[in-house]
Amino acid sequence: MTLSTYSLGEIQQRINEVRRFLSVTLNIANAHTVEFYTHDVWERFIALPPAEVLSAVAAGGDQQREPASRATAGELGTTFGFCPDTKRLVDVCELLRAAQDHTLPGLGVFLKRDELLQELRGMGMKLRSAVAQTGSALEPDEFMNSKKSHEVQSMSEVVACLAQHCRVKQVIDVGSGKGYLSSFLSLQHGLQVYGVDSSSTNTHGAQERNRKLRKFSRAYQQHMRGNGKVEEEEIKPVTVEEEVLNDDRVGNESVEVTAYNPSAEKQSKTDSEVEELFLTSLSVDAMEIPNPRVPPTQLSPEEKEKRKRENLERKARNRSDGSKALFSPLTSFITAETELREIITELEDAVMVGLHTCGDLASNTLRMFVAKPELVAVCSVGCCYHLLSEEFLPEKQAEDLLSSCGFPLSQSLRDQSWFCGRNARMSACLALERVSVGQGIQMESLFYRAVLHVILRDHYSSFKSEKRVGNVYSKTKSFVDYVRRALRRLELDEAKLSDNDIQRYHDTYRERMDEMHAFNMLKVSLAPCIEGLILLDRLCFLKEQENVSFSALVQLFDPLLSPRCYAVVGLKSYDGRPTTQ
Repeated sequence: MTLSTYSLGEIQQRINEVRRFLSVTLNIANAHTVEFYTHDVWERFIALPPAEVLSAVAAGGDQQREPASRATAGELGTTFGFCPDTKRLVDVCELLRAAQDHTLPGLGVFLKRDELLQELRGMGMKLRSAVAQTGSALEPDEFMNSKKSHEVQSMSEVVACLAQHCRVKQVIDVGSGKGYLSSFLSLQHGLQVYGVDSSSTNTHGAQERNRKLRKFSRAYQQHMRGNGKVEEEEIKPVTVEEEVLNDDRVGNESVEVTAYNPSAEKQSKTDSEVEELFLTSLSVDAMEIPNPRVPPTQLSPEEKEKRKRENLERKARNRSDGSKALFSPLTSFITAETELREIITELEDAVMVGLHTCGDLASNTLRMFVAKPELVAVCSVGCCYHLLSEEFLPEKQAEDLLSSCGFPLSQSLRDQSWFCGRNARMSACLALERVSVGQGIQMESLFYRAVLHVILRDHYSSFKSEKRVGNVYSKTKSFVDYVRRALRRLELDEAKLSDNDIQRYHDTYRERMDEMHAFNMLKVSLAPCIEGLILLDRLCFLKEQENVSFSALVQLFDPLLSPRCYAVVGLKSYDGRPTTQ
């Protein structure tokens, strides 16, 4: 590959820039909203009226302050808008501009998805997929919501290009969840996918979903063939009893599924051959090639039993015929030390992928990629930064740490013993792009919880109880109702307070709700900087490895549809295949 990317030294320089910025501003991100009033957070960190902060945030940090204010800020020698003496924010516009400069777009350290695809395809290899066999492409928005459809389509094309670039056919989908990406990679691109998830419920659900998806795929393609003249076939809910009679799914839980019911109209020999070509290698657990049969509702009890028996016998035969399923859901808890060949006996060289892998799993995906010679490429999109374990947290924040922590990953940050803190990592999950277009934070629920904390401090000695209030807000009709429900959840004596007492707290702090709103908007503005540092750390980790020939951050998704939109992509150096410097 010839695509120009940043060197290890340049990435380390960007990390140091972001680290310096966050060393000044991270206190805002680490302030807990629950303690906003009990710890006087606004007074501790902000020396501006909330209206000025909200106005600057709404303007995107482009507002010009009054000359006198600018002179005052200059005399103070502010650092990113903070006074070095008081450590309080005195210039919000300076802070917002600095925050923008220290995001991944501001630093300019990522590739666009199309840039990566263009380079991969520029190797002279045209992307081939199952479309060539079936004659029509799947449209995932037919069976996924718009967000998941966007993610699956965007990522699957990149993964397919990586697989073809490395000349491999196997993909390992770590944290595969419901199996949407795995199913699409197998059906659309003809890749042999192993979907690994720690939850047996997810694995079973993925297998069922893949089976239904293949049914949908057949129905969809039958509908799309015939030069667009075939009328839409009937698709209706079918009970498990009917499902058993139709395709051998004996013993599954009694849930309603959606299955395709073909019309009595005969398909041409050509259509049947094309369909068989598409389905021959698919797992029997996912779909059986249909035969013209009497509908189950027209069978006698004896005929139903016979059909069940025949389907079970056919299932046993097909499972022992040696054919490979294109999608194989597996249940296993993955760590950096996992021996892949112990859970995938037919493992060959493969691409490892993860779509929104939670917490440490994203870090362990990269560790496995580096350590396992059979993994030739990786494409990992992480999420749930608040679930990351941190190696260098102060003693008072120490978490139960595993043998390998999720952050920091690179030697560069580990040498500096850098940590973010859990509240900052939670802030990194906020979606600036969505907030910017009006999909704001649910301020009232945060306000209720912060005022409740004041009540617990004033009237109950157990306001730091290990019990959690939980999602009480969604069930309440008023603040009084919220407090009553919360006290019952915490098993505290609610008779201590009258309704008037509770309402008085609400009315008192309602006047300061703008402070909380403004403060949370500052946390939102810092979110992409914290996320950027986490992702730069992962990229730096790959840059540090001698066996990784190419690595980059790639924006795969539209951040409005999918806020966790960046993938860490890596390729290894290996003989006989294209590499990059």
